[in-house]
Amino acid sequence: MKLTTLFDKGEFVITGEVGPIKGAIHRDKSIEPSCAIEALHLNQHVHAVNVTDNQSAVMRLGSLAASVRLKANGIEPVYQLTCRDRNRLALQSDLLTAYSLGIDNVLLLTGDHIQLGDHKEAKPVFDLDSVQLIEMAKGLKRGYDISGNRIENYLDMAFGAVVNPNFEPLDLQLMKMKKKIDAGAQFFQTQAVYDIKIFEKFIKKAEKFKCPIQVGIVTLKSPQMANFMNKNVSGIHVPQELIDEIGSVAKEDRKKKSAQIAGRFVKQVKSMVQGVHIMPLGWTDVVPDILGHADISV
Repeated sequence: MKLTTLFDKGEFVITGEVGPIKGAIHRDKSIEPSCAIEALHLNQHVHAVNVTDNQSAVMRLGSLAASVRLKANGIEPVYQLTCRDRNRLALQSDLLTAYSLGIDNVLLLTGDHIQLGDHKEAKPVFDLDSVQLIEMAKGLKRGYDISGNRIENYLDMAFGAVVNPNFEPLDLQLMKMKKKIDAGAQFFQTQAVYDIKIFEKFIKKAEKFKCPIQVGIVTLKSPQMANFMNKNVSGIHVPQELIDEIGSVAKEDRKKKSAQIAGRFVKQVKSMVQGVHIMPLGWTDVVPDILGHADISV
């Protein structure tokens, strides 16, 4: 199932996100990795589940293997593919492999820098940037590789991309968004947003592109997490009133409060967007509450 089909039907598209385990999938198929268990919890509440690709440059099970396992369990994956670890040969090969194994949706990204992760001695590749990656994928859909050679049985996938509403100056981010659309991006998932004014400013300028946008939601777990993101994560701003709000409750009540904060934000912006992408960071059990507070259901 392509997400673009749902967007074309005018459905409000809901996706979640899981990270593959740091290890291999057990060969006993009766034992599922934790990411599959998380995805099963999400499945009845979302249309599809993103599978991250060595997120934050931390080495994990490959996103393709995890995506295929989810598909085998009846869960629609959004396979994430980054430029950081692969040259153009590997990127093209992995896309063709993914499609051949039944993957219909892919999110095409640059990838977090090596210095953020657990293998700082690794050599980053970045043979292509995200715009070039999308353009290359579009070529594979048309039947040509990046060097102009014909390919057999070319792929037919829905191509997603990311955009950061928090970025300043915003016009530069909008220019990049337009380049991604021209290259072949068919829908967007945004970086985490917490400030309604920032998002309204972004969406008023981005709506002219007439490309489906899912607002990105990261569950706010604690004041410490919020302060860390404000200090260390480029382009994210958590307003002080939200930091105070999540800190106003006991630790055992923070899941409920986090769901309330996220759901309230989604409810405020849902008329402006075509979907929501929820990144629960392991708190998959709060997703139903987030959607409930937002008055949304699949």
